[in-house]
Amino acid sequence: MPCEVKPRILVLYGSQKGQAQSIAEGIADEAEEKGLIAEICCVSEGDKFNLEKERAPVVIVVSTTGDGDPPDNALKFVKRIKKKTLSSDHYAHLCYALLALGDTNYANFCNCGKTIDGRLQELGAKHFYATGYADDGVGLELVLDPWLEGLWEAIRRALSKMSAPQPKRDVTDTRVSSEETFESLATDVSLHLLTSETGSTASLTLSFPPLSESALNVPNLPPPYLDVVLQEATTREEVGCVAEGFQEVPVSRSAKLTSDDSVKTALLVELDISAHPMDYQPGDSLDVLCPNRVSEVGELLLRLGLMDRKSHCIQLSLQKDTKKKAAQIPSYIPENSTLQYLLTWCLEIRSVLKKAFIRSLVECTEESGEKRRLQELCSKQGSADYNLYVRDPRLGILDLLRAFPSCQPPLSLLIEHLPKLQPRPYSAASSRMRHPGQLHFVFNIIEFPACIERPGGRRGLCTGWLSDLVDPILLHPGKVQSSSTSSSVPKVHVSLRQNCSFRLPSDLSKPLIMIGPGTGVAPFIGFLQQREKEREDNPEVVFGETWLFFGCRHRDRDFLFREELQGFVGNGTLTHLKVCFSRDPPEGTETRTGPRYVQHDLLLHAKDITNLLLRENGYLYVCGDAKNMAKDVNDALMEMIAAELQLDKLEAMKALARLREEKRYLQDIWN
Repeated sequence: MPCEVKPRILVLYGSQKGQAQSIAEGIADEAEEKGLIAEICCVSEGDKFNLEKERAPVVIVVSTTGDGDPPDNALKFVKRIKKKTLSSDHYAHLCYALLALGDTNYANFCNCGKTIDGRLQELGAKHFYATGYADDGVGLELVLDPWLEGLWEAIRRALSKMSAPQPKRDVTDTRVSSEETFESLATDVSLHLLTSETGSTASLTLSFPPLSESALNVPNLPPPYLDVVLQEATTREEVGCVAEGFQEVPVSRSAKLTSDDSVKTALLVELDISAHPMDYQPGDSLDVLCPNRVSEVGELLLRLGLMDRKSHCIQLSLQKDTKKKAAQIPSYIPENSTLQYLLTWCLEIRSVLKKAFIRSLVECTEESGEKRRLQELCSKQGSADYNLYVRDPRLGILDLLRAFPSCQPPLSLLIEHLPKLQPRPYSAASSRMRHPGQLHFVFNIIEFPACIERPGGRRGLCTGWLSDLVDPILLHPGKVQSSSTSSSVPKVHVSLRQNCSFRLPSDLSKPLIMIGPGTGVAPFIGFLQQREKEREDNPEVVFGETWLFFGCRHRDRDFLFREELQGFVGNGTLTHLKVCFSRDPPEGTETRTGPRYVQHDLLLHAKDITNLLLRENGYLYVCGDAKNMAKDVNDALMEMIAAELQLDKLEAMKALARLREEKRYLQDIWN
């Protein structure tokens, strides 16, 4: 008898931090279990697939990064399909499904996915399944889980249609209906989650009816794929911190910018880059490589029973019989790394546990009650509990192992599921023109309060580490800096991250409007330092107006860069400095009557700002918190434009969109 030919699908992904890749790999693995042949490729691997000749169903999973940009490994693909020379039927043969990952805290939600989806439609490609828009701002699972659940029936139908002759029919653009389908689906799921909460004393480790009595739909067990061998260390020295593209530079100075009674603690760090010149511009940022905390690495080693083997070298290999599609050894783990190095510099041990990881941990748990609870947390029925007790408090592997003592995962499982330890980005707060050989940045020390799931509070990984690192040389307000010996100079590994859009305009006559409360003022210090130097070097040039809207809690506690900003006003570099203090009443009053936040200050100067933006072609920059501030500023701008130009809301939105398209409304925002 002839061999049965298995149906085939192609899975493509574009991923910045590994999320989209992990989802794509899960789709490929499950496809194999369902009797399909699944080829999986990154969209950057154009030599491994050919959409021009592809006849099988294609599943695309793609994330969005930055200000609506494609992931680095999707840039070439997006550029290629955007070629204007391609005909409208270039992909008429192609049928596909697309899952876009994004975050509604940012303005251009799922922009990369929408760009690819829209362009494929323009080139004649057809959906075989509704596009999904998964929102990391509320939890990817709200759309991801039901989207994946329905994918397989859609693939079955698509394969069935492909194998049978089809009558000609009109093909309509499904983008709008797709978005409506999965936005309404997310709403339905959210309503279910709200109505399923019992209001009882459930917790991370304990559930109540109906969940505790429900039959569960748990995800398929992710196939293991790594073999790990620990070899006793030789006389060879421990490998140092290795990261391609990073340079180790000394900290020349560090200063505390806030008072001791401030709610938040802001620190300024000045790096000496004279031995490692970096061609940075104001508006760029730097990535800082930080290790996991020593105490957490030690606790994890103890919990895994590997403390006595922490100096052993790790040898990784792929399991010969693994069922994982496109399995590969993580490229970010250097050869001959020790176990301690692996847990310190390679793996993000604080990363929020994904359901697939929890599903794997079920198999490593002996006690029946703990096993059942882990099954609930990764199940479809337990989505509300997962969000409440894992996702929202941002629980990591250590938190879960503390709560479930009978869970004993092997080291290989952690390497398979924990993502790469990512560097943390910080905006440059200086200009090379004013401070040659130096690069400054500023940050708040992040404090996570204690919660039921994590009784001990903790600091942010990188900000806590940086704070400890610079503490011996830290200059406190009003105190003289003590001299330090060369042996005590702290060093950090940094890499330049250029932001070619968040830059000063080349035309010096254009007005600048900068909005940066708190540490969001950082890039604007660099802007103003550069503008100050340009004014000194070009006394004959007429410069455009400069406005800065800054906000903080208290005038005397957390007014960052106060003296420098007032100096910019004094010498004419900064035309207008508008500062609001959210917890102080306006000067000369006992109660609040003035602006509280930067968006309120904007509204007070609506006529000037709209005139600068729309009539004098000015540039507007926003830096800071994406979740609240950036949205509130956007709403204020819309209100200002509508009022000043007597437009309705839709027309005001279009006016703002035009500013974005012209690169005159720019954001550098974060969660």
